[in-house]
Amino acid sequence: MSAKKKPTDFNDLAQAKGKAAVAAAIANAMPPAVMGGDAEAEANWPDPLIPGAISVPEIPTALLPGWAGDMAAAIADSTQTPPAMAVMLALSVLATVLQRRFEVAPYGEDDDYTEPLALWTLVGMPSGARKTAVINALTDPLMRWEKRERDALRVEVARISTRREVAKRRIEKLIRDAASAKDDEERNLINREIEKVKLDMPEEIHAPRLFTGDVTAETLQAMLVKHGERMAVLTDEAGIFMVMAGLYSGGSANIDVFLQSHAGSPVRVDRADREAYLARPALSFGLALQPGILADVASNRRFRDSGLLARFLYAMPESTVGKRDVRRRVPIPERVKAAYDAGVFGLLERRTLFPDTPKRIGFTDPAREVWLDFCEVIERQQGDGGKLESISDWSAKLPGAVARIAGLIEVAEVGLGAESVSESAVSRALDLARRLIPHAQEAFAILGADAADADATAVLRWIRAGNLTSFRRSTCQKAMEGRFRSVDRLAKAAERLIRRDVLREFKEHNKGAPPSVWYRVNPKCLST
Repeated sequence: MSAKKKPTDFNDLAQAKGKAAVAAAIANAMPPAVMGGDAEAEANWPDPLIPGAISVPEIPTALLPGWAGDMAAAIADSTQTPPAMAVMLALSVLATVLQRRFEVAPYGEDDDYTEPLALWTLVGMPSGARKTAVINALTDPLMRWEKRERDALRVEVARISTRREVAKRRIEKLIRDAASAKDDEERNLINREIEKVKLDMPEEIHAPRLFTGDVTAETLQAMLVKHGERMAVLTDEAGIFMVMAGLYSGGSANIDVFLQSHAGSPVRVDRADREAYLARPALSFGLALQPGILADVASNRRFRDSGLLARFLYAMPESTVGKRDVRRRVPIPERVKAAYDAGVFGLLERRTLFPDTPKRIGFTDPAREVWLDFCEVIERQQGDGGKLESISDWSAKLPGAVARIAGLIEVAEVGLGAESVSESAVSRALDLARRLIPHAQEAFAILGADAADADATAVLRWIRAGNLTSFRRSTCQKAMEGRFRSVDRLAKAAERLIRRDVLREFKEHNKGAPPSVWYRVNPKCLST
C-alpha cells in the first residue's frame, strides 16, 4: 500500500501497521459502557463451550456386561487403543447376533411401540490406530461360527442344489415338449406336469452369513432375502460410504434399504431385473473410520437430510497414536477369550436361518421410569435454543437407541431366556447415551453438518487473532465480509456463540439512529 494512501478497512490497516493497530482502532470505537465493563458480570462468566474443541468423556468397558465388557477391556489393553472403540464395536457384534430374534417394548409387551435390536455404531479413529486388530478380535467367533455352519450344511446344500438343477432341466425339456404338442389336451397335461415339478422343487438354501464388510444396496437386498432378513456391516474400511454416496453408480445410489433396515420397516422392490420383499429387515453397522472420511461424507447433503447420519451412534475418542508403549506386549488372556467365545456362541444357539416373530421383552416399571425421565430431558433440550438443537435429528433417535442398547445388554447378561429389560440394563444404556452426546456433537462438527458451527468457529478465530474483549457486529461483518455477505448469517453464528457462553450481546443506543449491536467476549476464550 502506498505511504500516502490511507487504510480503507481493517485488512489494509493490518497490512500496514499490524494486528495491534486493528485492536486499537476497535478499542477507540468502543462506547464507554464497553470500555468500562461490568466487573461483577465479568466475574460470573461460565466456562465456554469452544466450537471444534468439545471435550469428550471416556466410554468405560464396565458399561458392557460380564464377558463382553471383559473382552472389550482386554482388547483395549492389548492393542493400546481407547476403550470406546472396543465398547462400541462389541455392541454392534451383539446386535449382529441378536437382531431379528428379539425386540424391546419400553411401554410393555402389549404396546405397539417396539424397537428392534439393530444398532449402528461409528468410531472415528485415525490411520494406524489399530482399528483392524480390534474388529478382528471381536468378530473372530462370528467367523468361526459361520465356518462351522457352512461345514455342517455342505452336504445338504449340495443335495438341494442337485435336485434344483435336475428340476430346472426337467422343466426346460417339458416346455419344449409343450411347444410341440399335437393338441391342447396333450399340452395341458404337460403344463400340469411342469407345475408339479416347480412345486416339488426344494427351496434353495445357503450357509448362514452374519456380516459383510462392503455391500451395495442391490446385493444387500439379496443377502437379506437369503439370510433371514438380517445382515451386518462390520469393517474399518470406508467403502460402504462410497457405495451409499453413489461412487459406483454414477453418483446416484438407493439408500432406502439401509434406512428401512435400521427401522425394521417392510421393503418391497419390483424392478425389471429383480424382485424382493422383506417383512422386517434388520441391518447393523459397526464401523471404525478415519475422521477425514467423515469430513468427505459431509459433501453429500443427502446423508444428513435422509436421516442416515442421525442413525449412527458416534464415538470420537482421543487417539493413542504417538503415545503407545512399543515395548509392551500384552496378549488377550485365554480365559477372557474363552468366556467371550462361549458368550457369543451361546447367543447363537438355536439360531435358525429364517427366524420366527422376534421375542418381545418389555421394560420393568422401574426401568421404564428412568428411561422416560431421560426421554423428557432430551425432548426439552431439542427445541429452539436448546443444547441439542443443532443435532436434534440425531438426539431425537437417542431414546430409541437407548432402548435397543438396554435390550442388548439384558440378553447378553441373562441369556436367551431373558423375559424383561431390567432397570440395571437401562441405567447402563443411559450412562452410555449421556457420554455419547458430546461425541456426537464432535462428530457432527467434523462432518461440517452445521453451517452455523463452522461460522461460529471462524468468528472465534477472528476474536482471538485480535485479542478482542468486545466488538461491534458491523465491524466483524466488515472484517469477514468474504464469509458474511449478509448480517443474518453473522447473527446466527453469534447466537451459537452466545449459547455456548462465548459471547454476550448488548446494544449501543444512538440518538436518531437504530441501535448498534455489540458483543462482549468471555475472557476465558482468550486464554483457552
